[in-house]
Amino acid sequence: MKLWPIAALAALSLTLVACKSPTPPKGVTPIRPFDASRYLGKWYEVARLDHRFERGKDHVTATYAKRSDGGIGVINRGYDPVKKEWSESEGKAYFTGQTDTAALKVSFFGPFYGGYNVIALDDAYQYALVSGPNRGYLWILSRQPTIPDDVKQHYVAVAKQLGFAVDKLIWVDQR
Repeated sequence: MKLWPIAALAALSLTLVACKSPTPPKGVTPIRPFDASRYLGKWYEVARLDHRFERGKDHVTATYAKRSDGGIGVINRGYDPVKKEWSESEGKAYFTGQTDTAALKVSFFGPFYGGYNVIALDDAYQYALVSGPNRGYLWILSRQPTIPDDVKQHYVAVAKQLGFAVDKLIWVDQR
């Protein structure tokens, strides 16, 4: 039995999945209007749902900057208190549709993209609620290391209403 047709089919399938634009979770709507230039800069991760690429990290930040190709560059940085070391990863993001809708695809690994959807944002662009491509990814971000309790409660309530497991949120140490 020749394996190359199976390998070629698998490679084609992976390519198609990698190139497909991620969508937000069903029932979750990215905000509009969205001004990417106001979103650029440094954000502190206040809370997140656990996932392997940030597991155990504290002092997590994301810094967004305009790219020359029209996309948005992102640098995620976090501290591992067990290993006592900082880690950093650099990625790129592109809008999946109109640039006034906060639905992007982001990649830290070559052609593989995941969804990045801003689903709540205050008028001053100081606090954001962000989902990934499914309800397993959620972040609460702030321009400062802390967030006022009323904003925190509001974003948790929004996320809960949208079906996210808010009882599993990890509150990130930013001290």
